[in-house]
Amino acid sequence: VLMSLHEMFPAVHAAEMAVQRNPRSWDAWQTLGRAQLGLGEIALAIRSFQVSLHIFPMNPEVWKEDLSWARKLHEQQKATKTEAVQALAKEKELAQESIPDYDFESDEIVAVCAAIAEKEKALSAAKTVVIVSASGAVETVTEKENCPTTPDETLFIRAR
Repeated sequence: VLMSLHEMFPAVHAAEMAVQRNPRSWDAWQTLGRAQLGLGEIALAIRSFQVSLHIFPMNPEVWKEDLSWARKLHEQQKATKTEAVQALAKEKELAQESIPDYDFESDEIVAVCAAIAEKEKALSAAKTVVIVSASGAVETVTEKENCPTTPDETLFIRAR
């Protein structure tokens, strides 16, 4: 009933309770397997169907419908995983092949690196600090490396 209402988690829970109450009930194991299939737990469903068949081996419904369907789903799942792994491997190959070989010692790159280094050197010589007081006033302080100044403590907002 719960499975027909698409309530899969409660259906699995109810089927597990039925199996706990009567572990020798083939139909409880069959119901558990069907509920597990509804959740997409194919390997667990196959195991539940196998237990059901171990208890009542002459049940054609479990053989022909449940177990065969679960095996087909399991094979499809394996094929899908294999395809996904192959596609991922192809993507990795393509990604590695598409990386061009750069000449990292060209004059242009050396010039750009030198310009960036000069700019960073100028910025590190004069440090700029923005201070926001508790009242909301904003003050920008440029600090030289030679003379570090600390602003008055009343300007800071206390935080944990």
